[in-house]
Amino acid sequence: MKNFFLEIKTSLVLTLVFAVLLCGAYPLAVWAGGQALFADKANGSLLTEPDGTVRGSLLLAQNFASDKYFQPRPSAAGTGYDATSSSGTNLGPTSQKLADSIKAAVAAYRTTNGLAADVAVPADAVTSSGSGLDPHISVANAQLQAARVAKARSLPLEKVQALIAAQTEDRDWGVFGESRVNVLRLNHVLDSHATK
Repeated sequence: MKNFFLEIKTSLVLTLVFAVLLCGAYPLAVWAGGQALFADKANGSLLTEPDGTVRGSLLLAQNFASDKYFQPRPSAAGTGYDATSSSGTNLGPTSQKLADSIKAAVAAYRTTNGLAADVAVPADAVTSSGSGLDPHISVANAQLQAARVAKARSLPLEKVQALIAAQTEDRDWGVFGESRVNVLRLNHVLDSHATK
C-alpha cells in the first residue's frame, strides 16, 4: 500500500512539473524567441499605416472590389478570403464543375480587364490556391490588370508597370517558385502614390 501512495505522489509531481514546463515555460520561451528574432513575422506580417491603422496581413489575400485595385487570386475559402475557412476547391482535373468554373472565370477576367478573346489568361487569375488565401499573383497576372488599374486611377500605364516591377518578389532562394507580386503591398503602394 505504501508503494501505491508513493507512485501516486510521483505521478502527481511529474504531471505538475511537465505541466509547468510544457504549458508554461516552453510556450513562453518560443514566444520570446519569436519576438526577439523576427517580431514582424511572429506578429502576422501586418501592413500598418504611419498612423497605426492596420491594412491587413501580407500573408493573407483579401478582396479588393474597386477597379482601381489589383485583384488577388480567386478564393475558395468560405464566402471568399475567409481565413477561418481556409481551403481549396478540392476539384480534380477531370471535374466538369472545375472546367465550367474556369471557363466562366476566364470570360469574367477578360471582361473586367478589357482583354481580347485571344489573350492568354494566367492560371492564377482563374483558379484558387490550395488555401484560398494566397496573397500573391504572378507578374503576368499583374501586367494584364495594369491597364484597368491605370485607367481607373488616371495614371500612365508605364507608371503602374514600373510599380509592378518595383514590387515584384524574386523566386525563393533564386530557385523555388516563380517571381510574384504581393497584391496588398502593391495596392498599398498605389494608394500611397495617389496621396503624394
